[in-house]
Amino acid sequence: MARLAGAVSIVTTDGPAGRRGVTVSAATSVSDTPPTLLFCLNRNREENRWFGENGCFSFNTLAYEHIDLARAFAGVGHLDMEQRFALGEWQQLATGAPVLRGARMSLDCKVTDVQPVATHYVIFGEVLSGTVWSEDGDEASDALVYLDRHYREL
Repeated sequence: MARLAGAVSIVTTDGPAGRRGVTVSAATSVSDTPPTLLFCLNRNREENRWFGENGCFSFNTLAYEHIDLARAFAGVGHLDMEQRFALGEWQQLATGAPVLRGARMSLDCKVTDVQPVATHYVIFGEVLSGTVWSEDGDEASDALVYLDRHYREL
């Protein structure tokens, strides 16, 4: 699977179950009506259940400049959640899930389904709102992708 390139995003949630953020590269759009996407999280972390329990998430696609943030939310450095969130500037849209200011794009979603598949949860969400972050209206900075177990610029 390491040979399968994937765009790098940080998914976050907040609610009664707790606040959590995770770096993911296993994600894709599912439908445009209603706008729906999915991402996958390993079932070996109990906290990954919080996404379904909270019923919401934000999906933040990263630019290459966010490589340190991607590493932190992937667990590099063993920072706790509070320390990880302190590395970025966050705000909220409709659901209350933390949205990364300055991401290439942020989508605010309600969870519509969670399916256990082999070692992972497949989490589906309907997009309620979103934003494209651009300070000058120009094209966003280069995307961050993960390929061959390394972060790369695209």
